[in-house]
Amino acid sequence: MLTETPARDDAHQRALDWIAAGPKEIWIDGKWQQARSGKFIDSINPETEEKLTAISDADASDIDRAVMAARKAFEAPSWSAMTPHERTNCLLRIANIVEANAAELAVLESLDNGMPLWYSKAGVNAVVNQFRYYAGWPTKMFGATNPSTPDIFNYTLREPIGVCGQIIAWNVPLVMASMKIANALACGNTVVLKPAELASFTTLRLAELIGEADIPAGVVNIVTGLGAGAGAAIASHPGIDKIAFTGSTAVGKHIMRAAADTMKKVTLELGGKSPNIIFPDADIDKALEFAVRSFCGNSGQVCSASTRVLVHQDLHDEIAARVADMASAYKVGSPFDPETKLGPLVSGTQRDRVMGYIEAGIADGATLSFGGSRLGGKGYFVQPTVFSNVDNKSKIAQEEIFGPVVTIIPFKDEADAIQKANDTTYGLAGAVWSRDFSRATRVAKAIKAGRIFINSYGDADPVMAFGGYKQSGLGREYGQESIDMYTQTKSVWARL
Repeated sequence: MLTETPARDDAHQRALDWIAAGPKEIWIDGKWQQARSGKFIDSINPETEEKLTAISDADASDIDRAVMAARKAFEAPSWSAMTPHERTNCLLRIANIVEANAAELAVLESLDNGMPLWYSKAGVNAVVNQFRYYAGWPTKMFGATNPSTPDIFNYTLREPIGVCGQIIAWNVPLVMASMKIANALACGNTVVLKPAELASFTTLRLAELIGEADIPAGVVNIVTGLGAGAGAAIASHPGIDKIAFTGSTAVGKHIMRAAADTMKKVTLELGGKSPNIIFPDADIDKALEFAVRSFCGNSGQVCSASTRVLVHQDLHDEIAARVADMASAYKVGSPFDPETKLGPLVSGTQRDRVMGYIEAGIADGATLSFGGSRLGGKGYFVQPTVFSNVDNKSKIAQEEIFGPVVTIIPFKDEADAIQKANDTTYGLAGAVWSRDFSRATRVAKAIKAGRIFINSYGDADPVMAFGGYKQSGLGREYGQESIDMYTQTKSVWARL
């Protein structure tokens, strides 16, 4: 049963007023500008299927303008000569102004993406923490001195890469935009960022807020549009020095190919099919709580969600029944009802894609333990769906669904669990649940993925590097490793 939409508060009204102000332009060189094509893309409310407003459909000529503005800002003394302490203050000002507008940003995210308001509020809090985390980095980007002969002084400098083209997905737009922008700015780069056309509101609003934070014009440019137009132009533009992309593995491969012609630096955060291994000696109650929370979070539209729950064969039936029971209690409905656990999927296309995978799971002989249906006459709502007795080779166990669907897969022993966990083209995240810490750390080491949790799942902190093995990506977001992705090292050999 769907939950209902509650009454609006002041933040909700401010968000609606921002939307009602009219179709959204693109943010270039510190001001709103019209896309040269004059075309727009409708933004649809995933809860009601009604049009909210429209965003600009920029093309290659608009990317040219944005790149020129970013290059000019990168080379200008107001940015290039800024001291590390001043750069820190810039990022702190952004954090403060985001925090002051947090309630409005959360409502915009929920209207545009469909995520529950409590989820989007947590995302905005994460954004504030991201900017404050990266604000600490400008004063800590150290070079090194290297031992050599007495007449040589050999040292290294860590320098910004230049103009960074950034393309993000629609599932947690503000979090993804912020982790990329904050990192790039901390390192002294400038940015041309394209948000996903399905959810651009909060990134555009962030552009305005960055403008209010007294950041030099042209340092951050936000250009909306389709992937085949604006996105492709960013990937291949000769004036862009680095590409950072978050999205599907298939699109990531296209971006790598496009970036190769100009030898751009590339970081990719791509898909996942993450294993969540539960051993018999685990705290089963806690393990299942985290498992259900993970695959239902943001209606399953999370790249690192625990979509493959691997359980010992002796516990399979019990755990399948408990997961189904817990998922059945998760309320689906309006993002603005505090009781809602799952909002709508982002679009009708995504809903139909998820339903196609559910049909494939049934056809392949997996047991549908709960869910599997659309909900409501309007809106892109899908029940949380639990499949058990799943063959690890099946389509629903191997392909990223990006919806509220979990597969429960039995294993015989530790070796079998590791083999099944690694039997995937992905390697983004994973987890191990066991009271035997030796086994937990042994299995964590054996799983081929970039982020592993022990007796937990899905916790995040900017200090913890995030990225994938295998076809889940290249490079890292967050942590010290992310600084390496936005800087380059210069070696200096000085003869004394």
